[in-house]
Amino acid sequence: MPSNRLPLGALPARFRRARLLVVGCGDVGQRVLRQLGGRLRVLALTSSPERVPALRAAGAVPLVGDLDRPATLRRLAGLATRVLHLAPPPRESAGGADRDTRTRALLQALAARGAVAAPDVLVYGSTTGVYGDCGGAWIDETRAVVPATARGRRRVDAERAVRGFGARGTRVSILRIPGIYAPDRPAGTPRERLLRATPALRVEDDVYTNHIHAEDLARACIAALFRGRPQRVYHASDDTQLRMGEYFDLAADLYGLPRPPRLSRAEAAAQLSPMQMSFMAESRRLRNRRLKDELRVRLAWHDVAQGLEAGR
Repeated sequence: MPSNRLPLGALPARFRRARLLVVGCGDVGQRVLRQLGGRLRVLALTSSPERVPALRAAGAVPLVGDLDRPATLRRLAGLATRVLHLAPPPRESAGGADRDTRTRALLQALAARGAVAAPDVLVYGSTTGVYGDCGGAWIDETRAVVPATARGRRRVDAERAVRGFGARGTRVSILRIPGIYAPDRPAGTPRERLLRATPALRVEDDVYTNHIHAEDLARACIAALFRGRPQRVYHASDDTQLRMGEYFDLAADLYGLPRPPRLSRAEAAAQLSPMQMSFMAESRRLRNRRLKDELRVRLAWHDVAQGLEAGR
């Protein structure tokens, strides 16, 4: 006998219990889980079955699915009222185009039953790399995006896709995230780089860099889920105003390690990988007024000096 009960996705939002789906539940996603402390029912998508016990222990309901295999995502439609999307784009784009096929597969799965099943809220964790080089200028979220790398262009593609998804009724907010650090985060401090004596750029060639403590980023994610404005972009960045070499010098002094050698840009290019050099090719300073005023995020670590010192 057919059931008279409507599927979850067909119910109006006010009749659905709040459910959060975290896509890309790595270090930051698990911090979100801890900070929520069970206040929401949380589903966590993972492509690794071996991570199921850890996610369950963290308080989430694990769902095994792979953003690179859209057929494994079919069960996502209608499951969640809110979605936090923290998964990175693929390392390479299919067919040579700079497209984030993972985000597009996720959005298609979320709306598979039509607009009624779409989540009420979606927050996407992007990157400040979408701006490209700004010559050290202060910028806010209205700055035009001019990505200089393939990974930056894939992030722009993802942002456009989620904005288009939001045009159908979901409240979409985008967090543009700079360098994430935390003493308890894998590769979360510059200590290993300093121990390897990896060089930094000389002062005249150096670039401004931006940062956010992983715990503050988790706070920003939660705030955006509940306070983010439709189609709004936010800089999830702290108040740090340092050039990259100054950051490494600061860390070296805190750890009691030698400061890194300083090289010209040409000398660094001969010694460092293209990936490392790409981070030294872009300079910008981020205004974070929207983060503080609209999302009402109170940073626990206002700058990297404070954050690194607390975790020393």
